[in-house]
Amino acid sequence: MHQVQRPISRKAAFQRALHAWYRRHHRRLPWRESPSLYGTVVSEFMLQQTQIKTVLPYFARWMRELPGFAALAAASEAWVLKLWEGLGYYSRARNLHRLARALAALPAPPRTPEAWRELPGVGPYTAAAIASLAFDAPAACVDGNVVRVLARLTADGTRFRDSASAAKHFAPLAGVLLKRSDPGTHNQAMMELGALVCTRHHPGCASCPVRRFCAAARRGAPERYPRLERKKTGQRTVARAWCEHDGCLLLHRAAGDARRLADLHELPTADQLGFHPTTVQAAPLLARHTRTITNHRITESIHAVALTPADRRRLAANATLHWVHVAELEHITLSGPHRRWIQELLLAGRR
Repeated sequence: MHQVQRPISRKAAFQRALHAWYRRHHRRLPWRESPSLYGTVVSEFMLQQTQIKTVLPYFARWMRELPGFAALAAASEAWVLKLWEGLGYYSRARNLHRLARALAALPAPPRTPEAWRELPGVGPYTAAAIASLAFDAPAACVDGNVVRVLARLTADGTRFRDSASAAKHFAPLAGVLLKRSDPGTHNQAMMELGALVCTRHHPGCASCPVRRFCAAARRGAPERYPRLERKKTGQRTVARAWCEHDGCLLLHRAAGDARRLADLHELPTADQLGFHPTTVQAAPLLARHTRTITNHRITESIHAVALTPADRRRLAANATLHWVHVAELEHITLSGPHRRWIQELLLAGRR
């Protein structure tokens, strides 16, 4: 309890130190330099589970092509997904599209976190971020960076099963420490502190503006906090086929109601072609890639599979498989990794 009370009892001093540091050291980001409700919403959706350096070029292109809620609401889903291509977690793009259309039906955008949470794709953190940044609503944001800062400030050794339970645990403390006269700046300062100074593995305690309030720094072991259960990483292998015919490449398009990759194209798996994996794996290996999705480590091999005329006739009846001319690949939406892999193989002479 003493560790928790220290930053609370000196809240005004904590806020002054944090805000002074933020004014001098915050990153100059486009949604901060030219703030708007639309830019705030787009950036918050893009930054979910994605690093800032990855988001920056996507944000710039998005704002050029779809400069406001009206333009986004009027856009086709295909164009929205094309602009999002490569950012992953495509449900965010669909929810952002649905959100724009929902806002178009309202007389004015909502101003409170509670109202924002009624809209598509808006959870507790995003609602607090939008309402505080755009409307000065006194709502505290609690993301992974803020959880880390608060856990270390208080040396809270509670073991959490996941980040969501940790965020819920620290939400009351975040609310108490919030500078209610300037909640948007305060929320950004807390998140920026976690991103730039109070980092996961090598926290910069020597340069931390709020070190004198931090129980973990006094103990000399900030890396111990927060205590999150490690998720077990599952291993998967996927055999994919590279099938060419008359200058076209065979691709699989996910169903429109698929949870993760709805309407996106990828190289087909053995199962999607109706082949046993060993049949595809026996074909010449073109490439092998390993990537991590959530808590799965996936190794994907791409094999040059020669289809017989009978195979092509059989596959023609499968509405999820499409022959796409290589010259048209730029006009369809591929998942980010598959776009890169296909380009690499085409450049290597697989056309």
